Amino acid sequence: MMSAAAAALVWTTALAAPAVASDADDIRATIGAQLDAFRAGDGAEAYSHAAPNVRALFPSPQSFMAMVKQGYDPVYRSQSAVFGALKPEGASFRQEVNLTDSRGRSWVASYTLERQADGTMKITGCTIRKGDDLAV
Repeated sequence: MMSAAAAALVWTTALAAPAVASDADDIRATIGAQLDAFRAGDGAEAYSHAAPNVRALFPSPQSFMAMVKQGYDPVYRSQSAVFGALKPEGASFRQEVNLTDSRGRSWVASYTLERQADGTMKITGCTIRKGDDLAV
């Protein structure tokens, strides 16, 4: 017979389990859809993938797109994207994406995402850094 403490440990461990396949699929779909929207110049669609914390900072698709164009050109104008490591971080996830920009340079975009109360996955942040490899 399992004690209450052992049952609680099993339950807690299940809640702290690594990202499951559906999380990974949702994360890739969310980031991929936003990258496609950037390439298409569809600000409303790109903005729809932003989490409430991002929307609070940029309250319209226009202000969001202006920020992305100014500070995230490798993301805004990416020519290709390859998904790398996915790591759970508490209730959030961190997804590394290797990007090639419009000039063939390599970048790494590190996205943070959270599942929302309605079940959707939304992007809570993104940082970029130059990649170490030579993009082809």
